[in-house]
This record gives sequence, C-alpha cells and structure tokens, in this order.
Amino acid sequence: MRLIASRRFQSFCAATPVLRRFARRDGEALFDLVAGFVHSQVLWSVVELRLLHHLADGPQGVAGLARGAGIAPDRMVVLCNAACALGLMSRKADTYRLARKGAALLGVPGLEAMISHHAVLYRDLSDPLALLRGGETELSRFWPYVFGAGAAEDPQVAARYSQLMADSQALVAEETLRRIDLSGAQEVLDIGGGSGAFLTALGQRHAKPRLHLFDLPAVVPAAEARFGAAGLSARLRVTPGSFRDDALPAGADVVTLIRVLYDHGDDTVLDLMRKVHAALPPGGRLVVSEPMTGAARPSRSGDAYFAVYCMAMQTGRARDPDQIRALMMRAGFARMQDHGTTRPFVTHVLSARKPSE
Repeated sequence: MRLIASRRFQSFCAATPVLRRFARRDGEALFDLVAGFVHSQVLWSVVELRLLHHLADGPQGVAGLARGAGIAPDRMVVLCNAACALGLMSRKADTYRLARKGAALLGVPGLEAMISHHAVLYRDLSDPLALLRGGETELSRFWPYVFGAGAAEDPQVAARYSQLMADSQALVAEETLRRIDLSGAQEVLDIGGGSGAFLTALGQRHAKPRLHLFDLPAVVPAAEARFGAAGLSARLRVTPGSFRDDALPAGADVVTLIRVLYDHGDDTVLDLMRKVHAALPPGGRLVVSEPMTGAARPSRSGDAYFAVYCMAMQTGRARDPDQIRALMMRAGFARMQDHGTTRPFVTHVLSARKPSE
C-alpha cells in the first residue's frame, strides 16, 4: 500500500502503457468520490425542475428548458451538460433528449420523491463531522413519526412519512415477494406497514393469505383507502396501535417487518421481536426485509448510504444480516434463513421460525 501511495510510483504507472489503464481507472474512481456531492446536486436540480419529465414528451432545445425553469440559458446549458455526463440526458447539437438512465429514473416508483427529500440530508451532511460527533440533525426533525405514537398525532406528519414510504415501497414489496414465498400463509400481519403498500402487493400476488395491518391510528384511513381501491377490503383487517406501547394482535402465522428495524435501536428491536414471538403460533414465521450493511464486506448501498442516513435520523441504525439474526435468536426464534437479494440497494430478506412445541 505504501508503494501505491507513492507519488513517484503513480507517475510511473501513468507513463507505462501496461499499467496506464489501471492508473486511469483508479484516478477516475477517486475523482468520482471527490465530485460525488456535485453529482448529487445536479441530480437533485434535474428532479426539482422536472427536466426529465419535459424531455419524456420529446427532445427540447435549451431555450425552452431554460424558460420553463426560470433559469438563464447559459446556466441551463451547464446543468443539462452535467446531466448528460451523468447519463440522465443525451445531447445532439443544441437539443437535449431523455437518456436511458433518465428514463429508468422516471420508472422507479418513489425515487423522485426520495431524491427531493434528500435536500434535508444534504444540509446535515454540509457538516459531516458535526453529524459524526452526534450533533442535532434536521433529518431527525423531518421524521418525528419514528419516535413513537405521540409524535405521530399530527395527521400531516403521519401522511408525509407514509406517502414517502409508500411511494418507494413498491420496489421493496416486489423484491421481498420475489425472494420469499408467502403464498401458503393463512394470515400475514404486517407491523408498521403504513398505508398498506406491502400488504396490497402481497394480496394482489397471492389469493390465499388474509391481510392484517398493525400501525398507528393516524395512518389507518390511508391504508383502508388503498385496500379499497385495490379490491382487497374483504381480506383486510386493520388494528391501530403502537408496537412500542401495545400488545400485538394474535392470529397470524406470518409476521412481516418491512423496513421497520433500521428505524430503531437494538433495545426497541429486541422488544419488538419478543412481542412478535409471543404473538405467533408454534412454527410461525417472522420475515424481515430492509436494506442491510455488508459486515466484513462493506457495501456502497448499506454502509456508504443507509448507515449514514440512519445516523442522521438519530433513531436507529443499519444492521448486517448476522446482527439481525442474533437479535432473532435472543428473542427466541430458530431456523433463521437468509433469502438474500438481487438488489441490495432496495432490500435484503431474512426469515426465522418460532420453534414448534
């Protein structure tokens, strides 16, 4: 490593044909790290100005884009060229078109809403050392809902949280149901399921399971409306409550925790898992699905994004699969199974069984 860090060795590699491509690859990767924040702000600006939506209707010149955004044409050229460099747009002469990556962004449910709300995270990251040292964050005030039922009494707060989660839940549900088969379940209890996006996807995929949602009272109306629109009301049961303060309803043979654990600390998670264990019948199954860190092999999505995001939220933390399995075991579960993921930036799926008596 000392040799690689040597300036003379780096110059030698850059001047040697056989080694030049490695030096260039590492140099470009390092520059992407240096420029990453600028890239994120280009993306945020493109989303806020809805430029990709404008281009989805057909190619446009810079004058039209600038006029619609209220930005000077010469500055719009800078933004659009930056978006081209990031693969969001393409340019031919003075006309801009939607590129493959930009089209893909428009097709991901909730991604634009998530990018827009990142303005809050970016402000916290403007002083990352203060964040690392435990200073108060704006993101923790943005998500008061995760602190418990008392913080969710404001319907607008609950609606804001639930809508953002529901918008992005479609991909999580798709990935979860692709990794684990719940078609044979009698009743699935989804804890902290918000407006019911996961249970709706489950009900549309499998006809057998009864659907039971448990979440705070403020989100119940939105959930009932979603199930009604999907034609699933006859299979639905909604129990309002807080898993921090209330006992969990019995009757389900499968309990799902979809993007719930990383919002909370270990003590809260362990207490919740013990409640799930008590509510399940012998042989009942617990399913956990959320983004996870990479443990001994840190990942860009889990360790370089979700772990930092959770730190800024100040309520929970991203965990690796072994840490979650250890909590499952302490709660009394056995037969842990790692169902893996094909898209770690979306979710990772684990399950466990309550031992049969």
